[in-house]
Amino acid sequence: MKRVGLNLYLGGALVGMLLVMAFLGMVWTPHDPLAMNFSARLSPPGPGHWLGTDEFGRDQLSRLMKGAATSVRISVLTVILAIASGTVLGVVSGFLRGWVDRVIMAVNDVLLAFPGLLFALGLLAVLGASESGIILSLGLIYMSSVVRVVRGTVLGLRAREFVEASSVMGNSSLFTMRRHILPNCVAPLTVLATSICGWTMLAESSLSFLGLGVAPPAPTWGNMLAGSRSFLDQAVWLVVFPGLCISLSLLGINLLGDALRDMLDPRMRKRA
Repeated sequence: MKRVGLNLYLGGALVGMLLVMAFLGMVWTPHDPLAMNFSARLSPPGPGHWLGTDEFGRDQLSRLMKGAATSVRISVLTVILAIASGTVLGVVSGFLRGWVDRVIMAVNDVLLAFPGLLFALGLLAVLGASESGIILSLGLIYMSSVVRVVRGTVLGLRAREFVEASSVMGNSSLFTMRRHILPNCVAPLTVLATSICGWTMLAESSLSFLGLGVAPPAPTWGNMLAGSRSFLDQAVWLVVFPGLCISLSLLGINLLGDALRDMLDPRMRKRA
């Protein structure tokens, strides 16, 4: 239990710092993240610019804060899209079975067969580099994992006594799914949502690094890393600070997800 508590507190603290940074980035930044100042070009961290400036003299701290807001917004919207669509399809597939299950799972298996990042690159090449394109492409990718998890949970619940009793009482399938099936899917979905959030943040940074994420000059951690490649020997802080933001955010989300899994899964809780 000490390990669970440590993961929960440390992960919660890191995720809390990310959320505070993202909220501040939406409402206030020390400097305009898009304002160029060539007289302060590649300035090292100091009193005027606490984390230094980039090749255009833009404040690094302000751009990191704005990038945090972008990453959190994309991650949250992607999680909502993947969880909502995947839950509906997974519950319908697992509860109704028959040809409905076969059709849904055939399409889902096709999505699972594609490498996630490659599928996103293909969609973004068609849709164009934008926040909405990233959310749609990543939401479709991670929806397939949600469908698999929810369907497996529903198959286990379908034979339980309270589900059979609901059918015997004459309740419709829609009522039974909404009243008795969905509430029992909350625990696995909570753990999966934290994982998808971390996957999305890493994928968004990767896509931005490759030039298919949010288009510059809007700052994201990925395109900040991409832009700093030519200045590694002159301004190492341009790489260090965005890399730390990505690493610490993913660490916090993974630790929080592990703690939630241990707390919500009876088998893991008993072992702990």
